[in-house]
Amino acid sequence: MVKYHQVVLLFSHIGKNCCVPHGPSAKKLFTNQLRRISGIQQHDTIYFKDPIDSSEKHFHKILISNRGEIACRVIKTAKKMGIKTVAVYSTADSNSLHVKMADEAVCIGPPAAKESYLDTEKILKAVEDTGAQAVHPGYGFLSENSQFVAELEKRNIVFIGPSAKAIVGMGDKLESKRLAMAAGVNTIPGFDGVIKDADHCVSISRDVGYPVMIKASAGGGGKGMRIAYNDNDAREGFKLSSQEAASSFGDDRMLVEKFIDTPRHIEIQVLADKHGNTIYLNERECSIQRRNQKVIEEAPSIFLDAATRAKMGEQAVSLCKRLGYYSAGTVEFLVDSQKQFYFLEMNTRLQVEHPITESITGIDLVHQMIRVAEGYSLKHTQSDIEIRGWSIESRVYAEDPYKNFGLPSIGRLYKYIEPTHIPGVRCDSGVEEGSAISVYYDPMICKLVCSGPTRQDAIATSLAALDSYVIRGVTHNIPLLRDILTEDNFTSGNISTNYLPQTYPKGFTGRTLSVRDEKKLTALAAAIFVKKELRSYDLVSGKLMHPPPTKWTLVVMYQDKEIDVEVELVGDKIKVYINDETLEVKNSFNLASPLIQSEIDTEPLTSQFVSKTPAGHIHLIFEGSDYKIRVLTKDASELAALLPKKQKSNVSKTLLAPMPGIVKSVTCQVGDKVYEGQELCIIEAMKMQNSLPATQDAVVKTINIKAGDQVAESEILIEFQ
Repeated sequence: MVKYHQVVLLFSHIGKNCCVPHGPSAKKLFTNQLRRISGIQQHDTIYFKDPIDSSEKHFHKILISNRGEIACRVIKTAKKMGIKTVAVYSTADSNSLHVKMADEAVCIGPPAAKESYLDTEKILKAVEDTGAQAVHPGYGFLSENSQFVAELEKRNIVFIGPSAKAIVGMGDKLESKRLAMAAGVNTIPGFDGVIKDADHCVSISRDVGYPVMIKASAGGGGKGMRIAYNDNDAREGFKLSSQEAASSFGDDRMLVEKFIDTPRHIEIQVLADKHGNTIYLNERECSIQRRNQKVIEEAPSIFLDAATRAKMGEQAVSLCKRLGYYSAGTVEFLVDSQKQFYFLEMNTRLQVEHPITESITGIDLVHQMIRVAEGYSLKHTQSDIEIRGWSIESRVYAEDPYKNFGLPSIGRLYKYIEPTHIPGVRCDSGVEEGSAISVYYDPMICKLVCSGPTRQDAIATSLAALDSYVIRGVTHNIPLLRDILTEDNFTSGNISTNYLPQTYPKGFTGRTLSVRDEKKLTALAAAIFVKKELRSYDLVSGKLMHPPPTKWTLVVMYQDKEIDVEVELVGDKIKVYINDETLEVKNSFNLASPLIQSEIDTEPLTSQFVSKTPAGHIHLIFEGSDYKIRVLTKDASELAALLPKKQKSNVSKTLLAPMPGIVKSVTCQVGDKVYEGQELCIIEAMKMQNSLPATQDAVVKTINIKAGDQVAESEILIEFQ
């Protein structure tokens, strides 16, 4: 065992590394001494991690066959190990962060993934041209492509991942289920053969018993999966899922298995070397999902007890040993309300949510993957693996959460500030200010990882980080993430994979403010109006010949509310009188900054100021959500009420694109009579198939699209008579 561990101090005022004696007693003694010397309090968190062993020889150069945040993540660890890195990129990614971070970069083709990141020949040529000794695949793309691994092996290039045999065994859901059963792993009832067509899918679904899960045999990442509750669902699900599977994986084989109604999605992280040593690194709770893709993950799970955790971990290890598996991997389970767990699949790669496991165990998984690929043995045994604190990952996406919990948004990040100044916050991202979110790839902006000694601490840190996260240029899902983290069922741990539709049966419609929060928002808007007025006054007057006012009578308008307020400037406080209550806003914030750091009645407040127009329109982000507020003087509001109102446009006779994407098919013709709920076309966005139905009975007047067209959000696709 290595005698020393590095300590990482998650405090903005320290940020140093030092060495800590190995062993629980020594670590505890050192931690207490460090706190006394540095002034760190007991509630602050210290994370230990494995050091880079200078005596070990490492690869000279590795190529990362991926893009975005995971490419950046691998590059960071490689640099710490003294390994040079090669990035590959499409023309759409020529100015991307991972390209800038790498020591070398090779263009591998046009934006479409199948012509660049999925083109094995181009990547193999990049490996040859740069002299890379190994390839790290990240996740997605070629990370679980056994043919790619086999081609690397032919060229004596090391694949930083498992063997081709293991990928084949676990990459096919039919074969993986058989292997899991042979390894003594609990499995879900279902049909083990390949589904031939929609009629066969219906027949099998009836035999298994509704509800069933229809999913791609070669699938992953939530793509190619549909739940069917009846025959119609089964037919539709088979069609859409097989199309998605063919588009994403080049394999449209489907399977059917029993769907567990209120399951938790809990996965076990495993790590194994080429010498037969295998350990599990505890679990991750990944139940908060939309369209079978994870939204918020946490480690550990609030639901598992030590005995269940051990059983799940032991079964995961058993499966790895049966496969002869090495490298990092994840065994996913569905867990019912009685803590009965069933094998779902194994991901033979690094998972998106791996940082939360790193946070609670202190093990750098990328470091370990590289070491295993180089042939080194694990330096950890199962008894070394502990649970240190709690960690939550919020997936920040360029998506509109008000549209089916998140339809993609594209654009350029003209303002971008990560909340890394907050202790306990880690941002794994592949973007920077000026980066573009395109239609070609997954719309993830960042994996926001927040850690603390307890779950409550991790939630509190997450809320502070989300409130401080500045993203301008695209619509993002922070309003939904923040609302989930404060919702009663989530905070109590009462969650399942049905959480989103059960919590938001009508979809996410925005945060519901308490009476107190409404008053705070009103007071903040009034205070911003006053600050802007005073700044404008100083610029115009210049001298004290016209002293600025100290009192204002205002009307604050938002969400169909009109609130009369009185405002008074008293010292360093802006006093806002709302009905019979007085709120004191500390006059300490600067409107030149997008972040408003202030206090209301001595309570700390972090919000964001986006813009203000001369007509009194103020755009604020308060508790994660956007608010368009209008603040006028009393006289101005009375005059504004006399102006004519803008008429809303009628969109009932059109079908609009809910997101940017590519038209896959059009299933109606001009003159057709269509009925409410009938599919009219399918739009593919970020490799997800989205069926767009008619919202009412109508006759098709005009069709403005055809298969293969690229469409923008809100573009008129079809018009009706």
